[in-house]
Amino acid sequence: MSDHSTPEWLYPRPDLPPVLSPEEADVTVNLWLLPKFSMLTLYCLLEPLRVANRFGRPLFAWRLFSNDGRPVTASNGVTVDVDAALGRTPIFDNLFVVASYEAEATVASSHWAALRQVAAHGGLLAALETGAFILARAGLLDGFEVALHWESAPAFAEEFPGLALSDARYRFDRQRLTGGGGAASLDLMMAFIEREHGTNLVAALSRQLVHSRLDPRVQGDGEGRAGSEYRPRSVRRAEAIMEANLAQPLTIPDICQRVGQSQRQLNRLFQRYRGETAKGRYLSLRLDRARQILADSRTSVTQAALAAGFTQPAHFSRVYRARFGESPRTTAQRGKGLS
Repeated sequence: MSDHSTPEWLYPRPDLPPVLSPEEADVTVNLWLLPKFSMLTLYCLLEPLRVANRFGRPLFAWRLFSNDGRPVTASNGVTVDVDAALGRTPIFDNLFVVASYEAEATVASSHWAALRQVAAHGGLLAALETGAFILARAGLLDGFEVALHWESAPAFAEEFPGLALSDARYRFDRQRLTGGGGAASLDLMMAFIEREHGTNLVAALSRQLVHSRLDPRVQGDGEGRAGSEYRPRSVRRAEAIMEANLAQPLTIPDICQRVGQSQRQLNRLFQRYRGETAKGRYLSLRLDRARQILADSRTSVTQAALAAGFTQPAHFSRVYRARFGESPRTTAQRGKGLS
C-alpha cells in the first residue's frame, strides 16, 4: 500500500478517460455477478473506481463475469453485459462475489475452482450480501470473521455455526473482505482502494463523491434493524425480546412483564404501529426467520422450523403457507436451485 500526499489527489482531471482496460491499469478488479444481484451494490463498487481514475493516474480497471458469459439480470430486472464466463479466464489477484437472492442456485464446479484458484495464489476474495454463503460453502471463510446483510445472518449462523459473525457493515480480515451490500458497498470499496493507494486518495474520492465514510462497526440506525419508522419504546423493547427468543418463544404475558406494559395496552400499541397484535407480530418474526433460513441455507425444513420455535411440523407448514403463499419445502427447493 502506498500513500500519496502530492497534489495529484486534490482535483480530478476532466481530460482523462475514466474507463481503462486491464492492460492500462495498475489494478484490475474482478466482479462475479450472480443472477438477481443488487444493482445498488454494483454501482457502489464501480463508481469509486471510475472516479479514482480521474485523479491523474491509470489506477483501476474492472472486469465483469457471469456464470456462463452471457448477460446477467439484476434483482431490479436490468440486464448487464459481462466480459467473460467465470472460470474461463485465469484470476489470481482478487475476485468479488456479488450476490443477493438464491445465491448458490446456479453455481457450478468450474466456479468453485475459480474461487479456490484465487485463494491458492493468496489473492483477495470479497463477498457482498449472500456471496458469503458461497465462500463459506467452499471452505474459504474458515478462520475469518464475516460480515453480511443482517437479514441473512440467522441463516448463515444456522448453517455455519463455527464461523465468526461480525455486526459491522463490512469486515476486512486479511485476504477476505465481506459486507452487507447495498450502500455499505461504497465504504467497502473505499477500504479496498485505501489498502491499494492510501488514505489521501480515499479522502479525495470522498470529497468528489460528496460522501462521508461511516465507521464500519455502525450497523443499524439506532431504532432496530426492522426499520427507522417511529415506534414507542415499549414496542421496540418487546420486539427486541421477541427477536432474541425466536427458537424458544416466550409467552406474551411474560413479554408484557419484561417491558412493563399490560397485555391490553401492548396489543393496542402493536395494532397501531404494526397493524397486528403482539402475538401476531411474534409469529410473523418467527416465520420470517424460518423463511430466511430456508431461502439462504441448506438447512432442512425441520431444522428451520425448530430454529424458529415450531415443534409441530403440520402447524408450521399451515401458518407458513398462510403467510407466504407456498410451502416451506418449496422455499427450500427454490433456494437450492431445485425448483
